[in-house]
Amino acid sequence: MSLHVVLWIVTGLLATVMLISTSKMFVPREKMAAMGGRASAWVLDFSPGALRAIGALELLAAVGLILPAVLDIAPIMVPVTATCVAVLFVGATAMRLRRGERATIVPDLVYLAMAVFVAWGRFGPEPFTG
Repeated sequence: MSLHVVLWIVTGLLATVMLISTSKMFVPREKMAAMGGRASAWVLDFSPGALRAIGALELLAAVGLILPAVLDIAPIMVPVTATCVAVLFVGATAMRLRRGERATIVPDLVYLAMAVFVAWGRFGPEPFTG
């Protein structure tokens, strides 16, 4: 399997995670905290407006990871978006550490690694242009 295909798979998975994460824009934070247990309790630290803003950024990330390459309109935005997603997950990791949620930090680190991999791959050995 070529690096290009692997990058597409990882990008698709990451975009799916981002899209699913936008649920915080529509589900009341109290309900999210109750549904997800300790892993979702962090939503109570944020206002509903802040959660909508985070959800909007995640929606833009899902779009930015896929559409620029598919439509061949500014495909450089794919690795730029992946870099932004990596920054988002650095913040998520820091928040989990601050809250003492070491057991729930693993998914955030996996998503961070995926975003770094996509950024590296699309800026480096498998860009869409050139």
